[in-house]
Amino acid sequence: MSSFLKLYKIPLLFAVISVALYASFGYDLHRSNFAKLLPLYGALFLLAYKLIQITRGNFWVLFGFGIAFRLVFLIAIPNLSQDFYRFIWDGRLLLQGINPYLFTPEMYTEGISGLLSLPRWLNGVEASELIAGMGALNASHFSNYPPVNQLFFAIAALFGKNSILGSVVVLRIIMILADVGVFYFGRKLLKNLNLNPHTIFWYFLNPFIIIELTGNLHFEGVMLFFLVWALYLLFKGKWFWAAVLLGVSVSVKLLPLLFLPLFFNYFLKNKKDFSLRFIPFGMTNLILFYAVCLLTVLVTFLPFLSSEFLQNFSATIALWFQNFEFNASVYYIIRWVGFQTVGWNIIGTVGKIMPLIVMAFLLVLAFFRRNETLPKLMTTMLFGVSFYFLLSTTVHPWYVATPLILCLFTKYRFPVVWSAAVILSYSAYGPDGFKENLWLVATEYIVVIGYAVWEILFFKVEENKFNANKLKL
Repeated sequence: MSSFLKLYKIPLLFAVISVALYASFGYDLHRSNFAKLLPLYGALFLLAYKLIQITRGNFWVLFGFGIAFRLVFLIAIPNLSQDFYRFIWDGRLLLQGINPYLFTPEMYTEGISGLLSLPRWLNGVEASELIAGMGALNASHFSNYPPVNQLFFAIAALFGKNSILGSVVVLRIIMILADVGVFYFGRKLLKNLNLNPHTIFWYFLNPFIIIELTGNLHFEGVMLFFLVWALYLLFKGKWFWAAVLLGVSVSVKLLPLLFLPLFFNYFLKNKKDFSLRFIPFGMTNLILFYAVCLLTVLVTFLPFLSSEFLQNFSATIALWFQNFEFNASVYYIIRWVGFQTVGWNIIGTVGKIMPLIVMAFLLVLAFFRRNETLPKLMTTMLFGVSFYFLLSTTVHPWYVATPLILCLFTKYRFPVVWSAAVILSYSAYGPDGFKENLWLVATEYIVVIGYAVWEILFFKVEENKFNANKLKL
């Protein structure tokens, strides 16, 4: 024990300081206190960088640190996001056999009869606390969380009983287990791709991931667990189960739907199925892959399907494109141009056009990039999702988790920079209410886009040098 302490005294010191800072973050910070939030986050990011740097190669020590940092938040009520109140609400509706897609929390306060017969654990004081916690905007809309997400909400309601904190603890355990799953399959995939497995700690020890997913209970980590597992199985040639897991990932968060076109060339360029030697990996299996994935999604939605569900769910999803604005980049420039030319906010029009541009870009990536290897496919996925976020009207900080995990399997690291810079978006939550500081938003994206452009140009120059040397030989 003494030799261990002597050998790892610096990493242990950094870890103890990190635990203290995470405790301050989780139990003694209000979202509106940006003056405290920013230096806390910056210090945690610097400590994570040093831990990854000086403890290189010691898997169990760094893994233990990652678990310990997450457990700091175990009984903390999330303080940077209100979404968890809606998670608990939806879960308790589902547990009582009530379709969460057909009722808004606002309907409860208005006395809709279908919600008045709920048992004690979703009545009275606690129901009011959940509705007040999620806020009027969230309470006025139908749920937009897909069915597998709802299943986890119901698990939290089942084991959390009539305690909000109890439900939070259950959700947090789910988040930690999901991150362990991402770590496990991510590390295995890095090894199989002959990449440095130590790279996975830029996910597992990243304070952005620990705070946003474990701390604030956002389900990107659960989605990414199924996505990374699916990609690992796809690399192993087990495309059927990869398709099932990809479908489950979509049913946690809809975002992986963006990736479906990008598998086109991966299947066509790999003509042999590694698990079934006599079956081609080409067009037939591509069609089956899509069919299995979409069928999995459909099966998860089946218990809720109705015309009313389709109307409510699609209308709520549309709000994200045509009504909500937060931490956007290209869209804010377009919005400014709209004010200068027509004199009003053109989000209603732009919100309908942007998805079409994103889809066109994804189709170009699908058909014209050679995605014959998994690293090339994941590079394409990285640029596809990054382009989507650049054109989005709303980019919440936790969205960056997806490009972050993807970049670890590529040569690009700009999402790591983004995971540090995205904290600037929290400057919008001040003591006087919500108001974005567009200078800080601009700083965030100038840094991230600037670093991404530098990486693209740098690797292009290196590739040209490599090709030139090959020609000389």
